[in-house]
Amino acid sequence: MNLKLNRMSFIKKIGLVCFIVFCCAGCRSAGEKLVESAAAPRIINIINFIRQTDYRVENADSLLYETVCEQVKLVNKYDLPATFLLQYDALINPLYQDLLKSKLNAHSEIGAWWELTQPQIEAAGIKWRGEHSWVSHANIAFSTGYTKEERERLVDVYMAKFKEIFGTYPKSVGSWFIDAHTLGYMYDKYKIVASCNCKDQVGTDGYTLWGGYWNQAYYPSRVNAYMPAQTEEGQIPVPIFRMLGSDPIYQYDDGLGQERQGVISLEPVYEKAGMDRRWVDYFLESIVNQPCLAFNYAQAGQENSFTWSNMSKGLEMQIPILDSLRKENKIRVETLGESGAWFKECFKVTPATAVTTLTDVRGEGNKTVWFNSRYYRANLLWEKGTFRFRDIHLFDESYKSAYLEKPGDGNQFLFYTLPVVDGFMWSEGLDRAGLRIVRLDKDGDKEELSLDHPVVTEIGKDTLVVSAEDSKGHAFKITFYETRFEVVALSKEADFSWALELKAAAGKELPFTVIEDKAVNASFDGFNYVITCEKGHIRKPESGSDYVFRMFPSDQEIVIDCTNARK
Repeated sequence: MNLKLNRMSFIKKIGLVCFIVFCCAGCRSAGEKLVESAAAPRIINIINFIRQTDYRVENADSLLYETVCEQVKLVNKYDLPATFLLQYDALINPLYQDLLKSKLNAHSEIGAWWELTQPQIEAAGIKWRGEHSWVSHANIAFSTGYTKEERERLVDVYMAKFKEIFGTYPKSVGSWFIDAHTLGYMYDKYKIVASCNCKDQVGTDGYTLWGGYWNQAYYPSRVNAYMPAQTEEGQIPVPIFRMLGSDPIYQYDDGLGQERQGVISLEPVYEKAGMDRRWVDYFLESIVNQPCLAFNYAQAGQENSFTWSNMSKGLEMQIPILDSLRKENKIRVETLGESGAWFKECFKVTPATAVTTLTDVRGEGNKTVWFNSRYYRANLLWEKGTFRFRDIHLFDESYKSAYLEKPGDGNQFLFYTLPVVDGFMWSEGLDRAGLRIVRLDKDGDKEELSLDHPVVTEIGKDTLVVSAEDSKGHAFKITFYETRFEVVALSKEADFSWALELKAAAGKELPFTVIEDKAVNASFDGFNYVITCEKGHIRKPESGSDYVFRMFPSDQEIVIDCTNARK
């Protein structure tokens, strides 16, 4: 059931077809049952971004314009605020100017989409390198492919034209990715309020963003816009909202063992995801009803390159659902700029958030919980009777992007954070990497514990507790704090012996350099970092062992610091 069709191949097929034809409070829990909507806001942005043309689509100019006309009609029909982001080539087209000025409802927003096209490049006095007036190559279509001085000129050209047409500068600027220098310049000079970027993915369309703040929104580092900042001084004060609405269970592992991932998201063009009512209900259950800490978020909408005939079924199904949830006061539907202003009012630094998914659209009993803070992200996965930490990545605002000082080359860009557990990159086939709970007998033999029936509880604004037990009644409590996580065994057996064990597929390159009693030192892309065991201790594997390291409890408790020694 995994979707293997990436964005570019989808649009190419479209071309062929066209040719032929506020902060949360209190304590809330979620078990296996529905949970009432809580105080934490559940925010939906309807974001449609607009290209003037697309060489992959026959009769692109007219079809792409028709698509935006229909999108405007749809949000107007339900009187919903939406955000329309204009690529420069569409910005300078009088058709789009007139449409958005005269037809779009007054509480919607017009902003900027930061894919770079020939008219914008040439207006900035830069030579165009593409075969068409718009291309998808990372070093041509995105700001990472240009010098710092060129990036600033490209911003100035766009902002001047936007103000000339609409009378003000845009509050919101989105893209699959905007580099830190460009984003910082947009804020410092033009005071943008919000941005959005692509969901986590590996290789899709040539773009890799892996290990970041998984959903919701974050303040980026001044030297790396993919990396959440830890301090006000080190951040660009523009929240970046994660786009597209990833499947919390299945998107992560999609494409494992291949060069690129497919797409399992809220995008309405995907038959087994955003076009499928069952999948949309499953996804919105997590976003609207389950524990999320500070707030929850999803982006609906679609780029016009997919054309109306391909997105209409899914979008015309989704929008009435969102309208009904809004009328029931279960969600807030607002513009990206409004969400950015709210975020800045509520949070001086990136808050802790969560995504909780305890039902499985595929009926296989799988479940997942995502936790994010400004220091780290973590993911728990219950899959086919097993349990593991599928992912842990640390964040450090001083880790500079490779594109900060010089342009990237080639048709891809790569952004990562600091891996501690990587269930995608370190897996091979059915040999899945992860941090598992193992029981150890007196002879040293181990048994992997399969926890189930999780109960997820929010405590205050930044603490998430996940409680579960195995078939023999061994209970565990996993608590995620902003700076650390704790694993506590609540077994009634006096001699109950257990550990957290990290495994990875054979032959995978791992970042760990030195394993000590209280710390694991690591280096990724030349950047050094450390995972510290505040309670318990760590052991290296003995010769011939099948694991990377083990963490042992003290008084049945393990505490892992995730700040990279920043405290």
